[in-house]
Amino acid sequence: MSSETTAVAVQYRLQEWAAQIRECQNRPTGMSVADWCAGHGITKANYYYRLRRVREVCLESLAPEAPVQQIVPVNPCLLQEETQNGSGIQHGLSVSVNGFSIHITESTPMPLLAAVLKVVQHA
Repeated sequence: MSSETTAVAVQYRLQEWAAQIRECQNRPTGMSVADWCAGHGITKANYYYRLRRVREVCLESLAPEAPVQQIVPVNPCLLQEETQNGSGIQHGLSVSVNGFSIHITESTPMPLLAAVLKVVQHA
């Protein structure tokens, strides 16, 4: 069998497995995975093998597009405490760029921070 044919067969099989996994995850409330598998002619072990393979392929396809996040060490003396609307003290770092400032905490989403810094950079 040629490599192109094999690749197409693998993709087709993975698509079938993904459809089965979606169907199993949408099974009626109270039905176990084992019951669903028995009703569809596959073993529970085979279902979990298929689930693992589909997840691996999905992760492989996402890996190159995932942005690399770097952790930047921050000197503890730069950390500040800030009270926001009486909700309590939040530890974090205040960053000022081009006259704009933002207080960053552990819960600040990285995509939000990146978007703010991108806008501020072009301001």
